[in-house]
Amino acid sequence: MMTDSKARTGGISRRTALKVGAGGLAAGSMLSMPALVHAQAEAIRIGHLTPMTGFLGSLGEWAVKGIQLAAEEINAAGGVMGRQLVVSSEDSINPDTAATKAQRMLERDGNAFLMGEISSASALAISQVAERNKRLFLALGPRSDTLRGKSCNRYMFCTDIPNTVMVNAVGSALLRDGMVEGKKFVTLTADYVFGHDLLRAAKYFFDANGATLVQDDLVATDVTDFSPYLLKIRQAQPDVVCLNLAGNQVTNFVKQYAEYGLPFPTVGFNLNTADAWAAGEGNLTGTWPTPWYHTLDNPDSRAFVERFQAKYGEVPENHAWIEYIALKIAAQAMEETQSTDSEKLVDYLESGAKFNILKDREAYFRKWDHQLIQEAYPFSVKAAGEAKDRFDIMALGQSVPGKDQDLEVIFPTAEQNPCSL
Repeated sequence: MMTDSKARTGGISRRTALKVGAGGLAAGSMLSMPALVHAQAEAIRIGHLTPMTGFLGSLGEWAVKGIQLAAEEINAAGGVMGRQLVVSSEDSINPDTAATKAQRMLERDGNAFLMGEISSASALAISQVAERNKRLFLALGPRSDTLRGKSCNRYMFCTDIPNTVMVNAVGSALLRDGMVEGKKFVTLTADYVFGHDLLRAAKYFFDANGATLVQDDLVATDVTDFSPYLLKIRQAQPDVVCLNLAGNQVTNFVKQYAEYGLPFPTVGFNLNTADAWAAGEGNLTGTWPTPWYHTLDNPDSRAFVERFQAKYGEVPENHAWIEYIALKIAAQAMEETQSTDSEKLVDYLESGAKFNILKDREAYFRKWDHQLIQEAYPFSVKAAGEAKDRFDIMALGQSVPGKDQDLEVIFPTAEQNPCSL
């Protein structure tokens, strides 16, 4: 990334807005006057799909807030190439609906490219539409390794951390605490592509580090009563209960687990902070992974949190962060190429360009699998009585990998990842 002194000194410039945002830019944004923006023939339209209903619906609400704030800041600073951004957000609902909406967004609605999604299954469907149409798709929230592996394509770029990284982030903390070698694990896994993929990564970690998986159960995404699974856990008498669940499955499980009073420690290889907050104090325990948390001690991250709070009255969840930085990445790509053409944007994103993603180290897309390479973090639940409020229940650990390590050491290697672009 080219240096921009104003981005570090607090001054306002278009490049500042593209990279990290600037305090106060949201006020007066053109996005607050959608009719006026829509009337501008030269506006750059971007199709945004994310789940707003179902078991991932609460995460999609955060996604919309994050991408809207980024668009407002960019527009208030003069837009991209002097043109305003119009981000049209819709509920992806399920893979079939997501594919239909993606095609309509490109074919009829005049969107330059597509962004969004949290469900790995829906992201796969959208990516296939993008590939057929030869249009860029920035997949912002799905975490399936398969999506970045055998299902990768030239037009899809993934910004969130994949399952293997989540397992490595939590695994580093578990190994440190002596909770892996010689231990018996029970896992509960979300029964769809994301969960199956996460379970494969978890099994690889267990096998590589001397743990034994004594029981695994697949859990349908619409399950709300976990009593049968809790009884099986009690019978298995594991050393550790490991959750490979998704969305509100996590919230429902940990509440019921606390009610049963089972003594086995819990850890998880997937958690979104909205689900942690919804669990309530005293229900969630253990160590979990995250790509970002609002307590991260980084000046750009703190400034983003302040702007988000000023607009929405609450701290941002990790999906708000990922959508925010992803639109800034897209804006930087358009500004640097002076184009909305997908072929030019793909070439730029593959070029090794660096992006400020509000962490201590800049990120970049790996050319051969289009994964955004970045730091991840383990975080652990604070002891009862330590949290100031429900947003303060998690303590962020040290970044993974360490500051003296290459960023790619926690990501799947070319040998592990069958991506062929």
